[in-house]
Amino acid sequence: MDLSARTAEQLGEAVRRVRKARGWTQSDISARTNLRVATISSLENGDAGTKLATVLAVMAALGLEFRLAERGGSVDIEDIF
Repeated sequence: MDLSARTAEQLGEAVRRVRKARGWTQSDISARTNLRVATISSLENGDAGTKLATVLAVMAALGLEFRLAERGGSVDIEDIF
C-alpha cells in the first residue's frame, strides 16, 4: 500500500485506513505503543500538534516507514542527516 501525506489531516486519515485495514482498534495501537487512546485519536483526527515521536511510534506499530519525498523521487531520512 503506497500512502503519502502532506498535511496532518492526510497523515491521520492514512493511519486510520491502515489501522482499520488490519482490523485493529485504537486500543490495539495504544497497547502496542503505550500511548493513550486519546493520543491515537488525536493523531487520526489530524491534530497538527501531535509529537513526531508519537507519529513514529504509531507508524512503527503499524509496520509503516517514514520517508521524505521530493518531486521526482524519494529520499531516505538517513541520507539527510
